[in-house]
Amino acid sequence: MKLARRLSLIESSMTLKMTAKAAELKARGVDVVSFTAGEPDFDTPAHIKEAAKRALDEGATRYTNVEGTPRLRAAVAAWFGRAHGVDVRPDEVMVSSGAKQSIFNAFHALLDEGDEVIIPSPCWVSYSAIARLAGARVVLVPSRPEEGFAVRVEDVARAIGPRTRMIVVGSPSNPTGAVYDEATLRALADLVCRYDLVLVTDDIYRTLCYDGARFIQPVAFGPEVRARTVIIDGVSKAYAMTGWRIAFTLAPPAIIQAMATLQGQSVTNAAAVSQAAALAAVEGPVDELDRMRVEFNRRRLSMVRGLRAIPGVLCVEPKGAFYAFPDVSSFLGRRAPDGQRIDDDVALCEYLLEQGRVGLVPGSSFGAPGYVRLSYATSMANVDKGVARMAEALAALRP
Repeated sequence: MKLARRLSLIESSMTLKMTAKAAELKARGVDVVSFTAGEPDFDTPAHIKEAAKRALDEGATRYTNVEGTPRLRAAVAAWFGRAHGVDVRPDEVMVSSGAKQSIFNAFHALLDEGDEVIIPSPCWVSYSAIARLAGARVVLVPSRPEEGFAVRVEDVARAIGPRTRMIVVGSPSNPTGAVYDEATLRALADLVCRYDLVLVTDDIYRTLCYDGARFIQPVAFGPEVRARTVIIDGVSKAYAMTGWRIAFTLAPPAIIQAMATLQGQSVTNAAAVSQAAALAAVEGPVDELDRMRVEFNRRRLSMVRGLRAIPGVLCVEPKGAFYAFPDVSSFLGRRAPDGQRIDDDVALCEYLLEQGRVGLVPGSSFGAPGYVRLSYATSMANVDKGVARMAEALAALRP
């Protein structure tokens, strides 16, 4: 059967593909340490689960408003306001089924055929795919490891053309863990205002910053920036709620209305019970968030230390999120013990999974061939065991 042409514009997510391969090996009884999925290994905090149970008993089993329940939208508006020091109205907030859907809605509401989207790279795999599905042309602007993977503003400025419509910023970054400083964000915001562009910020990891790195949201720079900014945020990473599928958008009301029109013709609304759980998250205590961040930091330090101890591996220290993104290009072109040639980072990840029993995601899927991504959103025991396996498998490669 003939499939739609638009599918030729995208590929399936390599992150999900490698996660599935690791899970398949585990199901067959193979002892695999998987660093593939960006998913906290912590359980959702108890008060959030209890709120969901109560909500089910009280009837949270039906449709809600497309944009989200009024109570949740008001609570999220206050949550955004506290986080960024700005006044937010509920009509500037929308609830969706995960950050990916929020980005999908925003891109399809804002981009026309032939518009250009500037995305600093390495970048999350879905930005480019969703932009292409919306008919846009993706312009990747590479960042440099020696600069902590924060893009140079002058490189972004050179990439702006007559069809540029949007700049996307993920900070803290998936996959690099880069956290953008205030000077860089102010300069990017100036470009957005000067050229009348839209700034989309993916803030899903904003609570996970380490070693003095500080999250900064550009809407705090003033009304001109805020009028051109779309914020994607949510509870998945910070509150260990990936499976609840809830995210929020903060944007000017006209953009929220356009996104609601799209959502109303797709999923209608995020699950009612998940919205009740999200309400408990944004209105509740943050002690669990602090505990998880401290533990993530311990794992981060251990993983980076272990990776840097492997001869031939170069690793920039991530300042946020829960990923390490080492350069493993020195191992490309080598051969496995069975004679298989490792031509690229995809082949290297397949070798490490099948023979090293450690699951990683190839950097090429993030726009960075020769790198691999490891998630330290797993136990310290897995961090230590998995990095040791990686070291052993890499040492077995021959010229």
